[in-house]
Amino acid sequence: MTDVDLDDDRILRELMDRAERGGMQLPQFGSFAGARQYRRLQRMARRHLPAGACVLDWGTGFGHFSYFLTRAGYRVTGYAIEGVSAAAWLDEPYERFVGGCPAEPVRLPFADAEFDAVVSIGVLEHVRETGGDESASLAEIARVLRPGGVFLCYHFPNRTSWIDFVSSRVPGKHHHVHRYGRADIERLMLDAGLELLEIARYGFLPRNLLNRLPAGLRRARWTADLWDALDAALGAAFAPLCQNFAFVARLPRRQRTPSTEGIPP
Repeated sequence: MTDVDLDDDRILRELMDRAERGGMQLPQFGSFAGARQYRRLQRMARRHLPAGACVLDWGTGFGHFSYFLTRAGYRVTGYAIEGVSAAAWLDEPYERFVGGCPAEPVRLPFADAEFDAVVSIGVLEHVRETGGDESASLAEIARVLRPGGVFLCYHFPNRTSWIDFVSSRVPGKHHHVHRYGRADIERLMLDAGLELLEIARYGFLPRNLLNRLPAGLRRARWTADLWDALDAALGAAFAPLCQNFAFVARLPRRQRTPSTEGIPP
């Protein structure tokens, strides 16, 4: 394990501890193995986001990824369409928070080329449920990216996930309404003018099951290491059945077409 992995594990444990102290019922932080579902995301961020990058956490939710980004030295803007932050339990882990408007589910209140990176953690698949659509949202994301900037998408549900298949047949069980294949992702990136750099399926084993273990096992590193190893082996053998996609795309380093708005004919 590298020093960076140890640092990232330390941040995940901080999130577990803060969730427990704050009484936050966040199942992903109910066990260390559950928190480790973000390890791939942490590595992707460190690989693709330049040090000190200006990052938009699009749909920041409870702020846990903004917390990681800030702790890792990035300058973070949190954005939520609801217009209010839900990250008080993390002392608002942003350089700034900007609220959106539910009546404007697509438009982003930011200037062109304002960010080095935009991250979407379990958000893009829900935009149709709020009156938007994926293509329109991705066009806005491309607009606020600087040339060469990256879009990092995580927890994007896989159409052939066995977990979603089972969950959708259990009354009251959470499952994703919209799911995707690799061809869908390639088409969405092409339509948005983004170049796909990296794509992978992950997450064969459910993580929240481990929240039922005794505290000593839930919090143990060896439990998380074992679950990670099993998950990686099964995910490699049965990749089409994994729960999610993770992917990174880049806005090409090209000259943007100057706006002609306001220029007389």
